[in-house]
Amino acid sequence: MTSSESQFIDVHAHFVTESYVRQATAAGHVHPDGMDRWPVWSPEAHLELMDRNAIQAALLSMSSPGVHFGDDDSARRLAREVNEDAAGLVADHPDRFGFFASVSLPDVGSALEEIAYSFDDLSADGVVLMTNARGKYLGDGSFEPVFAELDRRRAVAFLHPTSPVGWEQSALGRPRPMVEYIFDTARTVTDLLMSGVLERYPNLTVIVPHCGGALPVLADRINEFMTQFLGSPQPDAPDAVEQLRRLYYDIAGPAFPRQLPALLELALPDRLLFGSDYCWTPAPVTDTHIATVDATRPPVEGATWRSLTTANARRLFPRLAG
Repeated sequence: MTSSESQFIDVHAHFVTESYVRQATAAGHVHPDGMDRWPVWSPEAHLELMDRNAIQAALLSMSSPGVHFGDDDSARRLAREVNEDAAGLVADHPDRFGFFASVSLPDVGSALEEIAYSFDDLSADGVVLMTNARGKYLGDGSFEPVFAELDRRRAVAFLHPTSPVGWEQSALGRPRPMVEYIFDTARTVTDLLMSGVLERYPNLTVIVPHCGGALPVLADRINEFMTQFLGSPQPDAPDAVEQLRRLYYDIAGPAFPRQLPALLELALPDRLLFGSDYCWTPAPVTDTHIATVDATRPPVEGATWRSLTTANARRLFPRLAG
């Protein structure tokens, strides 16, 4: 039997339901974010992949395009539906699944209601926030009540990229997950930083996906602009690099040979978490990514990427401590 220390905890894992795909397709997301098709998902197939790759538990979330397709009432109902679906999966497999609740931003009132319901009634492990909500990035002042409530609850917010504003021109006809996701991740974290959200809400834990997107190579540039040209929104706050070091980062995607080494120039090893990105990353590709991670040594003597990221995840999610 594989020991719990050598099993992954997957903080970047997705599910889709037939109802969700039907509603998203009806709203115009036939080719979600420029991809050819929607993935097919089932709990049985997900558990099979987890068993094959020694993944102890997976925290499920809805990927892009999220739950808000333009109508506040429909978004509120869809958020409730997918969160109850996720809670049902956790109830059926309490030792294998957790979930990040979806919220219907930019509708702040409904998002606050769903946060309360998801944490108090469904025992969510955190929330998932798209990098922008109908064109509003996460540092937008209208979202302040949401971050205040998440901070009050000492919650975990898992960020997930979505198509950026202006993707019709910037993506050049290619799938947005290839390049646009990476820059939209950096864009929204920079917005959180420059608007002072990260410093105002120190009890909020933020997980940044895909090795931080473009942040590792932009961090010094962002820091220079904040300290030399634009000015910090809070003059006594730590600089940009120090604030970015406080965040957590998952290693979903093709992290090696280049992206994860770049991240390690920004983030300390105790801030790194494992992510598979299944089911949007197909199972054979997920298997390959995991094999590469297992074959690579982390920068901590005597550790493996499994033991390192699992220990980090258990600090954030103690109920998954095994």
